[in-house]
Amino acid sequence: MALPRVKGRDRLHKILFVCHGNICRSPMAEFALRDMAEKAGRAAEFEVASAATSGEELGSPVYPPVQRLLARRGIGCAGKTARRLARADYGHYDLLIGMDGQNLANMRRICGGDPAGKLCLLMDFTDRPGPVADPWYTRDFEAAWRDVSEGCRGLLAAL
Repeated sequence: MALPRVKGRDRLHKILFVCHGNICRSPMAEFALRDMAEKAGRAAEFEVASAATSGEELGSPVYPPVQRLLARRGIGCAGKTARRLARADYGHYDLLIGMDGQNLANMRRICGGDPAGKLCLLMDFTDRPGPVADPWYTRDFEAAWRDVSEGCRGLLAAL
């Protein structure tokens, strides 16, 4: 995965994770990366958020099974509510990271394309590119967590 140019270790990396509703996979990735960066002593290097490509869940909290999964790992997500991706996000964030191909297609549409090469998939940062398992449909939140954790570890290493 080719990353946008980074000027030195002191640069703030602005990352936006995106999924369909912003209540499962993208907030899971947001809080996983924050936790990993904190534990690595690199929290100050990151601005991390998440958003949805749809308006279906706007204002909803993180889905309760995801809240419980994160809590079991000592990761809080209190106060997070779903918000929609906006075209202006493209200018603000260094990377906008989708969870699957449909997210990526919707991200391109909402952002008006990808002229700076900022849009990608989370699993692109692993040895097994593809979609992050969607627990909304599979009900397998642990599989989604494994994908998200692996992708976030790869992203953190890449940055």
